[in-house]
Amino acid sequence: MLNTMLINFGSMFKNLWESSGVANGEWQNYVMILVSFVLMYLAIVKKFEPLLLLPIAFGMFLINLPGAHDIVWGVQAEGASYEEVQNRGLLWYLFYGVQNVIYPPLIFLGIGAMTDFGPLISNPKSMLIGAAAQLGIFLSMILAVAIGFNLAAACSIAIIGGADGPTAIYVTQKLSAFSQFNGESKELLSAIAVAAYSYMALIPIIQKPLMKLLVPKKERKIKMKPLRTVSKVEKIIFPVVVTLVVGLILPDAIPLLGMLMLGNLLKESGVCDRLSSQAQNGLMNTITIFLGVSVGCKAFGATFLTGTTLGIIALGLVAFSCGTIGGLLMGRLMCKLSKGKINPLIGSAGVSAVPMAARISEDVGREEDPSNHLLMHAMGPNVAGVIGSAIAAGFLLAIV
Repeated sequence: MLNTMLINFGSMFKNLWESSGVANGEWQNYVMILVSFVLMYLAIVKKFEPLLLLPIAFGMFLINLPGAHDIVWGVQAEGASYEEVQNRGLLWYLFYGVQNVIYPPLIFLGIGAMTDFGPLISNPKSMLIGAAAQLGIFLSMILAVAIGFNLAAACSIAIIGGADGPTAIYVTQKLSAFSQFNGESKELLSAIAVAAYSYMALIPIIQKPLMKLLVPKKERKIKMKPLRTVSKVEKIIFPVVVTLVVGLILPDAIPLLGMLMLGNLLKESGVCDRLSSQAQNGLMNTITIFLGVSVGCKAFGATFLTGTTLGIIALGLVAFSCGTIGGLLMGRLMCKLSKGKINPLIGSAGVSAVPMAARISEDVGREEDPSNHLLMHAMGPNVAGVIGSAIAAGFLLAIV
């Protein structure tokens, strides 16, 4: 009797051990858990884009808990598609909005409702900086093709240079069926999304050295004249005209750009306060959580920690840095042409990271002269970068 009880207890503990995460974990999972802790630290302690970085980090943490993958995601055989997952878990259902590119346009709707296009309308020349800041996208696309990625994969990686997470996710998912590296199909979403949001969070660290390197101290001190006041009529007409013009030329950009402009029109019309408030707050917050967790849960150790992933992250840094450089060089050119009336520091805000990039322009300007305020001037290129990244996404989709 005693022997039988001991055998049963032994069998129970054996089954418990074999089903535990500790027994089933792989080293890649533990590495990714450490990475998730670093991202949580950056989000909570350093406050680097916490609204995005914290959900991504926790999604990464959940999916890499040893033994948890099949519970929170579902049972997925190697090489199986998203639809072929069995015993689907919560994260599989949350990822539906990414798989079918629903979340990114909804994020743009919220961004549009929170954005003031007044600085851009007041100074249309800011569009030139926003366009120049897309330089990183096209340079990194060429580099990606050169090292073995096909055009679809190269376009997905290159869009990191726009410093716009939702746009990067949108393009990557749209082109996922065509993406290859050295002739083999590749899942790029997790690496691209993590790289895009990480570089957005690290803007102060990446951009400030480039700004001080490329812009002379004398030009960093330039004070700009206050912007003119933009009328309500101009603000209402602007989103409609931009959508019409871009839609006629580049229809592939409309899912993102159209939602951006709809959100802005809800705000500026003055007759849809409830809808504008919902887009800015409840909807935006909900989609941000879902998108962040969904992106993080694709960073599963066994598939994430590869040489291809490291290559993507490196190319993303090149793309983002070149985008910043492109904006700064255009800023310097405009400074020369205007005979010193434009501070080139606003050029770094030409990337799409609103409003972080504009704040960095303000910070670096005030380091040279505490009485110099560049924030509103930098917001023009900044929102131009949002529009530019959406147009660049449409262009990349069109050529593929």
